[in-house]
Amino acid sequence: MKALLIVDLQNDFCPGGALPAPDGDQIVPVINSLMDRFELIVASKDWHPEASVHFAKWPVHCLHETTGAAFHPDLHTSKIDEVFLKGTGNRDDGYSAFEATNLNLNEYLSQHQVTSLYICGLTTEYCIKASARDARKAGFQTFVVEDAIKPVEQHLGDAQQAIQQMKTEGIQFIRSSEI
Repeated sequence: MKALLIVDLQNDFCPGGALPAPDGDQIVPVINSLMDRFELIVASKDWHPEASVHFAKWPVHCLHETTGAAFHPDLHTSKIDEVFLKGTGNRDDGYSAFEATNLNLNEYLSQHQVTSLYICGLTTEYCIKASARDARKAGFQTFVVEDAIKPVEQHLGDAQQAIQQMKTEGIQFIRSSEI
């Protein structure tokens, strides 16, 4: 079975948010259209506490129970089967969806007999990369939907370098029209 993982499509990572990926909101229609092609859809959320050491590196973002941590309002959340919360501890960066603390993503996918995982969302060089690498390490055939991701691009070239690293590690890139 194949599943779709939507990574951190939250208000704070979209234009107007605390740590926006430029044009991050433009992938929402692509992701919404992808949802009809999958039997199982899961999503991750950054869910940081106020005292997180994560904020020594980043602006304060995605504080649990805030509007910034909510999914983008245009995302069809009713189609999401389960949400995995990450970055929930004071010392937890939580880049990968596989680091979720409310549920174990690897176990969840395995229980649902998932063999192929398609990943989309925000941000390419951090949470997408970390989630894709962990999916591959866990043994899933891993695809990143290239027209359904956006980088935060703190440093010019980081996103392209992350994509190249993922490809080198056997993570496949695919366009939404090819699924």
